[in-house]
Amino acid sequence: MVTLDPHSYADAAEPDVKHTRLDLDLDFDTRTITGTARLELDRAAEGALTLDTRDLAITGVTDGDGNALEYELAQRDPIKGARLRVNTNGDAVVVRYSTSPDASAIQWLEPAMTAGGAAPYVFTQCQAIHARSVFPCQDTPRVRATYHTTIHLPRDLVAVMAAAPLRKVEEAARPDRVHFEFEMPQPIPSYLFAFAAGNIASRDLGERTRVYAEPEVLDDAAWEFEDVGSMLERAEALFGAYPWDRFDLLVMPPSFPYGGMENPRLTFLTPTLLAKDKSLVGVVAHELAHSWTGNLVTNASMNDFWLNEGWTVYAERRIVEALEGVETRAMHAALGRDALDRDVERLTKKDPMLTRLENDLAGVDPDEVYSLVPYEKGFLLLVALEEAVGREAFDAFLAKYIERFAFSSITTADFEAFAKEALPEGVAKVDLAAWIHGTGVPDDAPVAKSDKLDAIRALAQRYSSGERPDAGQLQAFDAMSWQVFLSKLPKTMAVEELKWLDETFALAASNNYEILVGFLAIAARSGYEPAFAAASATLQHVGRMKYLRPLYVALVEQGERGKAVAKETFARAQAGYHPVARSVIAGVLGS
Repeated sequence: MVTLDPHSYADAAEPDVKHTRLDLDLDFDTRTITGTARLELDRAAEGALTLDTRDLAITGVTDGDGNALEYELAQRDPIKGARLRVNTNGDAVVVRYSTSPDASAIQWLEPAMTAGGAAPYVFTQCQAIHARSVFPCQDTPRVRATYHTTIHLPRDLVAVMAAAPLRKVEEAARPDRVHFEFEMPQPIPSYLFAFAAGNIASRDLGERTRVYAEPEVLDDAAWEFEDVGSMLERAEALFGAYPWDRFDLLVMPPSFPYGGMENPRLTFLTPTLLAKDKSLVGVVAHELAHSWTGNLVTNASMNDFWLNEGWTVYAERRIVEALEGVETRAMHAALGRDALDRDVERLTKKDPMLTRLENDLAGVDPDEVYSLVPYEKGFLLLVALEEAVGREAFDAFLAKYIERFAFSSITTADFEAFAKEALPEGVAKVDLAAWIHGTGVPDDAPVAKSDKLDAIRALAQRYSSGERPDAGQLQAFDAMSWQVFLSKLPKTMAVEELKWLDETFALAASNNYEILVGFLAIAARSGYEPAFAAASATLQHVGRMKYLRPLYVALVEQGERGKAVAKETFARAQAGYHPVARSVIAGVLGS
């Protein structure tokens, strides 16, 4: 047996799945999916095919012609799930199964948990290793497959998918049901499989872009993202032709746990981006950048996650620079470095090895060690290489990288070998081993610089030393300036200063969640009384982990008052959190 991914049972000596045909029947009452998965292989198996599953009830396995096959479902591993081993000599396997109501990739929402409040909703989130809870598969980014999917659901709901929509069909045998069919013609790893269903409407933003959302938020979403077509054109100018045909967006219900998920053809986005001023659209640039770095060139396992995210943060900030200039890119990079330093400090106390770029995560749940290290440390490494050789040479290297590894999954060792081949002058000046295999951030890491950034940092430093800024200076801040300013303030402040900030600038009522949470985290940790109610309300309204963790941590660190608010809030809000977010926050609270 040859396993190349520590989080998958897939045997590299066996055939790879090249195409998957899924028939999925959604039952909102039982919160389960009854499914059939036809797995077509790149060659005939020679006695065995090993698949990943998690909490799937297997009801039968046949070959492609319908002949029953012997199979064995092993005991469940707490991280990897249960190995399904099928005895076959054919080139197709058909598995009939049903999902668990607690499937880790699937969140079922009651109508009250949606914007409209009248219809249920369901969505999947398969990264990092959760696709196996939706269907049996080789759940490793090393394996890429195309898909054909049929989704059956109540006739008053709409299904959307990260794939090309084919048709909607009325079901004569079940007049209360319809089904939607989709095709994904480009091969993708299983973690990018994604669908959603609910009361979903759409509006075209351009020839290649459309926004989907619940009707109640569609107008706001269409306005917030109306310039995405221009962003797509800028990205193509940097990285080459867009390889996925369409770049559509789906604004999710509040419980969506991430800022965005780069599912090709249909990016999932948190509604916290709807700031009413387009100040948070940079998240869309990140998900768009994944179209080349991550979706097209993919990490071979979670050990190499930085290849997805470090490259994508670099590409995202190139898009931001092209759209908004070098100062805005510097502001983004400075915020990223501040967040990286906090995560490095946190992880160093837990396990310094988690601050490396390449990791050995055997026996480790990737959700439990998620951090900004692969994102921001990876970004800094690439900036170091760019600064070593100049932008023109680095851009040529980037283009060769995308061309060489398009539609493939690579390891860190693959990257190192390619860098030595295609960018030798950069490798001679940058210590790849220290960056990739060393802990922490190298002392000579690039530093973001701009006059505007320096001015904001200086203002925050003086305020931290006791010199209150002139209100007019802060009134002139744009959203990004506020984010940088708040990130440079102490973790705790005097209550009278927090009162002044809140009453003068209405920070606790900001529509921008970066500003809102940045302020509330300081205020709650400092014991500013109005912050407790505001933090609790925020935690009950959003499910994005970027905001949940710092607010819960701030409340816990405040003391007994904050801990009580945190626990009471979690008890009320946890049913609306995604399973991954619920688990993370339970860990923060020690419950």
